[in-house]
This record gives sequence, structure tokens and C-alpha cells, in this order.
Amino acid sequence: MRLMIAWCSCLVFFFLLQASHIASGVVYNITTSKPLFPNRTLVSSGQIFELGFFTLNGSENQYVGLWYKNLRPSKIVWVANRDVPLVYTDRSAKLTIGRDGNLKLVDGQHNIVWSTNVSGQSNKTTASLLDSGNFVLQDTTYSVIWGSFEDPTDTLLPGMKVGLNVRTGAKQYLISWRSDSDPSSGSFLTGMTSETPPQPFTWNGATPHWRGGQWDKTKFIGIADMDQSYLSGFNVQQDIQQGTTYFWFDTYNRFFGFMFVSPEGSLTTMIWDDGAKAWLTNWVVPNNTRENYGICGPFGVCNSLNSRTCRCLYGFVPKSNVEWNSGNWTGGCVREIELNCQKNTSTSASTNVKKDAFWPMSQMKLPDSGDYLSDIGDREGCLSWCLSNCSCLAYSYVGTIGCMVWTKDLIDLQEFPTVGEDLFVRVAHVKAGGSSQKAVSISLSIIAGIMFFAALVFGLYKWRARKRGNLSKIPRLLDSVDTSENLGELVQGNAWKELLKQDDSLDLTLFSFDSILLATNKFSTASKLGQGGFGSVYKGKLNDGKEIAVKRLSSSSAQGVEEFKNEIVLISKLQHRNLVKLIGYCIEGEEKILVYEYLSNKSLDTFLFDSRKKSELNWGKRFQIIQEIGRGLLYLHRDSCLRIIHRDLKVSNILLDEKMNPKISDFGLARMFEGTQVLVNTHKIVGTPGYMSPEYAIGGMFSERSDIYSFGVLLLEIVSCKKNTALCEQGQYLNLLSFAWQLWSEGYALDLMDETIAISSPSEAIRCIHVSLLCVQDHAMDRPNMSDMVLMLSGEPDLPQPRQPTFTFQAEMPNRAIPSQQESIWFANTVTNTTVEGR
Repeated sequence: MRLMIAWCSCLVFFFLLQASHIASGVVYNITTSKPLFPNRTLVSSGQIFELGFFTLNGSENQYVGLWYKNLRPSKIVWVANRDVPLVYTDRSAKLTIGRDGNLKLVDGQHNIVWSTNVSGQSNKTTASLLDSGNFVLQDTTYSVIWGSFEDPTDTLLPGMKVGLNVRTGAKQYLISWRSDSDPSSGSFLTGMTSETPPQPFTWNGATPHWRGGQWDKTKFIGIADMDQSYLSGFNVQQDIQQGTTYFWFDTYNRFFGFMFVSPEGSLTTMIWDDGAKAWLTNWVVPNNTRENYGICGPFGVCNSLNSRTCRCLYGFVPKSNVEWNSGNWTGGCVREIELNCQKNTSTSASTNVKKDAFWPMSQMKLPDSGDYLSDIGDREGCLSWCLSNCSCLAYSYVGTIGCMVWTKDLIDLQEFPTVGEDLFVRVAHVKAGGSSQKAVSISLSIIAGIMFFAALVFGLYKWRARKRGNLSKIPRLLDSVDTSENLGELVQGNAWKELLKQDDSLDLTLFSFDSILLATNKFSTASKLGQGGFGSVYKGKLNDGKEIAVKRLSSSSAQGVEEFKNEIVLISKLQHRNLVKLIGYCIEGEEKILVYEYLSNKSLDTFLFDSRKKSELNWGKRFQIIQEIGRGLLYLHRDSCLRIIHRDLKVSNILLDEKMNPKISDFGLARMFEGTQVLVNTHKIVGTPGYMSPEYAIGGMFSERSDIYSFGVLLLEIVSCKKNTALCEQGQYLNLLSFAWQLWSEGYALDLMDETIAISSPSEAIRCIHVSLLCVQDHAMDRPNMSDMVLMLSGEPDLPQPRQPTFTFQAEMPNRAIPSQQESIWFANTVTNTTVEGR
């Protein structure tokens, strides 16, 4: 996303304080005996925020508000008495705590101008300003009774929420200022809807002014420039049972920022660039009148890059040509030809009557007032539902949301230049035209089309295999095809067998199923080495006496074919001493079997998490294992002919040979990526909880640095002999990362080490812990790449300081008092309906 430097000279929406009201002193809390007067300000403990009396340039009114203390130009981010100003000349006004314990703003005549109005409180309360910007009223136990975060004005600070509770009727909005010099309540409100998925709206009074589109777990899909990464900071939490929907954003302590609705109704996000010493505009919506809600009316679509602002959807015409041609598009469009399913004639039931079709549109801001069908899990089901319901006017299947259908007029449609979603609009079949048209015709011929397309694809595979001898192109080509279950079945069995045979570059043995049965003693229990999410692994012995490990993929596993394909194509083309070697494979009927070299010491977790065996791994051996895993990962990321993201790096996938040399195994979830690709998105999140990076676990975004995160977790487990998730049961820490961070931040990093081993080199151990914390930072770009990692582990002298990961906050703080000035409320990214498939 492009960020525009917004200098103070051109920001008309920043409101400067009059020089005559610069305070002569500061205080750190307000009590009954210590009120706040106009000549003083209340400052947060970290000197980040400041609260006090202010007057806007050219105004004779006086207010109490808060702002970032040392960032210029200043933006007032909260106002107490926005609708009841004090007189500018009133120097006897004060902000104090009354006898009932409430905060009160009192003028010189002792009139209460503003109050927190919290009932049932004693006068034993204090008010302070937190470094988050939350102005809070606390009792004697420092519990927050009231906070300014619960009563926003026009600005949203990081960690502050807007939303609603449909059960209680409580609503939190951002309400614009009336003008740049008048903070009283304006006409524009920004908030969230309670529908699923929720949407952000700005209303002008009761009239929709702008809509941000549906929440897809990382962003609102109606905002073209919205950051799509996991750490964009945008969060939505919806609890259907409780009837609550809330939106907030966070900057993860990387910078200062805020979001506000302007007097003109634009929602703007700003961040502070400490290098440039200036505010940067992240995005502004609506950015022009073309983005206003429903500007093109029902069934009209807006294109911001087109000289003609509005056009009708295919199959529709303007409701009024006169208004349309004059530039008044709000009347929208009407259907040109009645839908066949709506015709009530004797011939409508005839099998000769052609059915309606769905016209595809891409890169769309989806319309308002859709219905979410939570029980439909794929594109075909969404299409089928819409086809069987004549009231369904359009449908869209968004992988990160699911199936949405529209039964009301399609309103607030917009075409984006790049991003956006696919929308399928119902049109009469006669309007869809013949083969030269784009409409998706719904008929039985689609099945024949799929079969023909499958045959064409496989013909292309064979040609490429013969021509180039490189099967590595097959996964990318398959991944680009939207296959049905029938098409998926074609890639099993003999079809795959033939393709693999034709690739001369695969130095693999094709085993018969009978030879596998013989080698494993018919998959006897005595031969079984272990079991995972995709099947079982057995020890076997070939006729020549060579020991092998046999992975038999489960026929019931939904990912079986995909893992099988990846293992064969990827591992067969990778050669490194720290990667497990694939010897061959077997495909017969429904059987899909992989044959590896046998590693006698099994997996690393069998040593680390066994109280008796872990002592066999002294520090020297552990450090060697760490370094060699790092070199294997560097080979995958940088040095191999195929650049690979493993996606499931963990201690149970590190196998050990007879000399305890580590080898990375299990490439079923691995993905190739191009040399210029740094971030990939997937709608299917599979992996092991505790090892998945936040951006992948929550948003489906993965990259090299997703593996780096997993490597950091793995490194901590090797050092400590503790499982990442095991500490949850002890009730003190959320995970091993939390425990490691606490010890690191307090200067006791060596206390993390496994107590059963002697540390010959404490500095080496501390370096490993330091590197691991760099690996598990939340923001992917903060993590080192694998090249840097190898240098760091080899003794590179200067290491950057790690940032505290979001997901390491303690559940409890044993034996530690909570500071009075500290807000003990933690916010982490929260989304709903994320499916993680454990392995």
C-alpha cells in the first residue's frame, strides 16, 4: 500500500492548540484533593499522551481533551465536553472527582458541564491517563470503572473499539466534528453492522454514506487499498451467541496512529513516521464521490477509473434514460428481460425452456444486503443453492468467508482496478447468448465440459513431461485449476502412475504393492513406527536387506492426494544431507505409498520430551542439530533448484540417523514459490497449532518467514525440552514463547535451559534463545531470513533486539503486582470461523 507523507502545512483536519493555553505544569493523576486546572495538563506515565484544557484557533470556546504529547501537528483524539463548551475566559474551571467518585468538569460558577456519571461509586477513586491513550477512572484496587475508550468521539486509537451489542442495545460510534474548528457532534457516524459477515458503515444521519464491504478475516473487501496482511492491525470480533460485533485496530507498538471520521464524512487512518517526523496517510475512504454509497443506484455499477461513472449490469438498462444521461444515476437500472424462472406460463415447466444463467463479474466490491449461508462449504454448493431459488439474484463464494447470496436489489456495486471478488449475477438465458458470450450456463453439459477439460489438462501434462522432463510444473498447473471432486479423482491411480513413469528426471523406484506387503510383514503392528494426520509409517526391509520407512497414506484423508503429489515431486528433486531421502513410491488401486530411507533414531521429539532419553542430547549435540536444521532450511529457501516453503516444520518432523544427524522430513504441506514471490495466500489452513506463524494461522498468509517462525519455536523446544503448548496446563503462561520472553526480558534467559544438561558455553545458549525470539516476532518482516539466521547462529556479533510477540501475554502474573499506571488489558487479533486442521 502506498503511504503519502502528509505534512502539517496541508493537513486541514489537524487542530492546533492556541499558544496562550500551553500548560505551565503537569500532573499524573486526578484525585478529590488534586483537580486539574486550565494551567496544567495530565500526562501518561510514558509521556505519550497528554490531557488538558484547550481552545481552537479562532474560537472562544474552551474544552477538555487529549492528544499525542510530542507529535506535531497535534490532533485532538478525544473531547470530554464536545457539545457543552466552557467560556474561553473561565480560568476557574476544573476537572475533579466529586463526592460520588465520578469525574466532573465544573465551570467557574460550580455548574457541572460534563460527568462520567457512573453509579454506585465511593469518593475513593482516582483518574489517570494510560500510555494507550485511555483516560480512566479507577477504584482503590486500580480496577477501571470508566474509560474514555468506552466513550469515543471522532477518533479511534489503537486498542479502542467501536461496535454494538444487539441484546443490550449498546452502540459505539465515531461521530465527526461539526467543522474543523468546532468539535461538537457532526452529522457523520462510523460504526459496524451486526450481520454476518459484518461491515463498516459511515452514515450521514440515518442515510448510508459509505460502506467498507464484508470482513474476510484479514480485511474489509470493499476497501481496495486496505492492508491485507495479518499484521495490518485491523480486527473484527463477532460473537453470534452474545450478539456482539466489535472492530478495532492495533499497531503492535511499531508506531503511533489513529483513525478518525472527518467533518466531511471521510474515514482516515494515520500513522506516525518517526524518521520523517511526519504523519502518513494510510488510506482515506471515501476518497471521492464515486465511492459514496449507492451512487449508481440498484443494479448499477461504478468504475472509478472510467470516464463514465456508472453503467448498468449486463442484462439491465437505466430505469430513466433522461436522468441517467443527465448524470443522476441514483434511480439505478431495471432488468431488460424477465428471468425465465419468474415466468408463470404453461410452457415454463417444459424441459425445452432454457434455464437462467449467471453472468460472471470479477474484481468487484460485492453489493450490500447479502445473506451468508454458513452451511454451504464450497463454490458448487453456492451455485446449486442459488440456481434452485428463483429469488436468488446473485451469488459469490469468497474462500475466506464462504457462500453469500443476494435476494434483494443489488446496491453499492463497484469495479476495482486490481483487487476484488467474483460476483455471479442472474440473467435470463436468452440474454446470456451463445458460445461467444461469457455467461455461466447452468445445464447438464457442464459435466461433459469438466471431463473434456480434465482430459485436455492431462494431455498438456504428458506433452510437457515428454518435452521438458520436469514434473515440478504439475503442482502449479493443478493448483491453478478450479477442480471438482470428479476431476480430483482423475489425478489418482493410473493417471498419476502414468505421469510419474514419463518423467525421466525422477530417480525413484516404482514398487509393487506386493513387495511393500512383504517388506512390512503386511503392515504388521510390530512394524509400525508411528502415525500422523495423513497415515501411518512402518519399518520395512527389502529383499536386498536395505531397511526402509514406508508411509501409507490413509484413504480417508482429505489431503492424501495433495500430500502424495508434493512428497514425490518436491523431495525427489531435492538433495541435501539434512533432508530425508525419498527412495520410491507405490500406486495401486486406492493405495498411495511413499518409501524413504530408514533413520534408526526416529524423530527428535522422542528424545526431547522423554525424561530418560533427553540426557543423551548434550548441549554440543543440540547446538549441532540446531545448526544443521538451519542449513537444511536455508537449502530449501535459497540454494535448491526449487524454492520451497515447508509449512510444517516441528520437532516430530526432524528425523535422526544413527549418528544423530538431523534430517527434515514430511513435505506433504510444502509449497514451491517463484523467485520474486514473498507472500502467498491460501484458503485452506493446515498445519500444527503452536508452530504456525500468526499471519498463516489467522489470515492464511505464508512465506519463507512462516518457516522462520516455526524454526524459532523448534529452537526453543530443543533448548528447554518443553513443548510449546504444554505450559497452558500449568496456568501461568500461554505457551513456551510467553515463558521464554518473560525470562529474557528479566535477564534470566539461562533459566530456560533444560536442567539435565551442563552448559559448556552459556553465551552460545543465550544466543540461541536470542535468535529464537527474533524468529517468533509477530510481523513477518521483522524476522530474519534463513541466510541471516545461519550467520547469527554461527556467531555474528551484533543481534537486533526482539519485539514481544502478541501471543505471549501471560494468563497470570504470579508474585507480581500490577503497576497502578498500567492498563492490564491485552488485545490480540481475533477473527471467527478460522479452521485449523491439526496433524
